[in-house]
Amino acid sequence: MVLGLRLRDLRERADCSFAEAAAALSVNSTTVRRMEKAEVGLKPPYVEKLLKTYGVPEAEITSFLSLVDEANRPGWWQSFRDVLPSWFSLYVSLEGEASLIRSYEPHCVPGLLQTPEYARALLSTGFPNASEEELSRRVALRMQRQELLRRPDAPRLWVVLEEQVVRRHVGEPAVMRGQIDRLIEATAMPNVTVQVLPFASGPHPAMFGPFQLFRFDIPELPDIVYIESLSGAVYHDERPDTAAYLEALDRMGAQAAPATRTETLLGEIRKEF
Repeated sequence: MVLGLRLRDLRERADCSFAEAAAALSVNSTTVRRMEKAEVGLKPPYVEKLLKTYGVPEAEITSFLSLVDEANRPGWWQSFRDVLPSWFSLYVSLEGEASLIRSYEPHCVPGLLQTPEYARALLSTGFPNASEEELSRRVALRMQRQELLRRPDAPRLWVVLEEQVVRRHVGEPAVMRGQIDRLIEATAMPNVTVQVLPFASGPHPAMFGPFQLFRFDIPELPDIVYIESLSGAVYHDERPDTAAYLEALDRMGAQAAPATRTETLLGEIRKEF
């Protein structure tokens, strides 16, 4: 999706319509739209032709095509196709490309900060008919995703949790104690910020449900907001939409307890389990 968005940005900068781009490829406009939305794979010959049509310098075309080749290689998550919905594959890809991930979670600890035991307890509820093997695969996928936080070029993760997230009983008390310990450990990571939004802070702009916002190092790329439902997900990348979510995150961050108090708050709540 990241490369598709870059193609869209280059087309718009060149003041080229979908019809004009499609004519350059001898395809219909729908094909170009699907390329920009990452609904189809990017074919290097098509991409090269589009970039030339948009007036992109040759050196940049070569660099872009290298990125296309890299993007067309199967990601590590492809080995989890049996437990990874198609609509979530894009999420994992964005997660790996982002330089900043901001998350609001009113229900449970985000996957990037879950312990294996907490994850298994959640997944057992979400997939009550899953076999032990399937549950183990789902937990393994979640744990593999967490590796990105330990990369040399790890993204910054900024999470706002509702107080009920760390008070909600998931699994046995020992599971919750372990999960809270994991959150406390995460607060010491230089690229992770965790804030707790206390009950006493009152209403806030994002009480409709959880969401994540991805930001990238490439200036021309817009932020992308992810919203999940029971059977799918929506990805927003239009600036008016993403700006509204960003404002909500900023307001919640101001309402939440300062990150410097997170360890103390979590330690107090841990004593209740």
